[in-house]
Amino acid sequence: MSSIFSKIVNGEIPCYKIAEDDDYLAFLDVNPNAKGHTLCIPKVEIDKIFDLDEAHYLGLMQFSRKVALALEKTIPCNRVGISVIGLEVPHAHVHLIPINHMDDMRFLSKVKMTTAEFETLAKEIQSNL
Repeated sequence: MSSIFSKIVNGEIPCYKIAEDDDYLAFLDVNPNAKGHTLCIPKVEIDKIFDLDEAHYLGLMQFSRKVALALEKTIPCNRVGISVIGLEVPHAHVHLIPINHMDDMRFLSKVKMTTAEFETLAKEIQSNL
């Protein structure tokens, strides 16, 4: 069965797209820890990040770096944190979260945003890629 991320890749479910190339996709998390919380995924559906072959793993990290740099230009923050947990969706993914404090990475507090806010933010981040 396809993961929700594969359905996003295939266009079956919409997303607030930040960046895309032939192998990777970045989109805003719809249940964000912070404004700008972004998910970077390989388009190939593989459950665990360390099960990716070396080329896809390194490609995902290079792609994530590019997105993180755009986030830093867009969202005022001390840095962009990176997290790979992988328990909630069986599809390898990287969380990029603009943070100011260690607790911002704990997945305990969530930010509510409107559709218009997500759309505007996605465009702002895209403009900084």
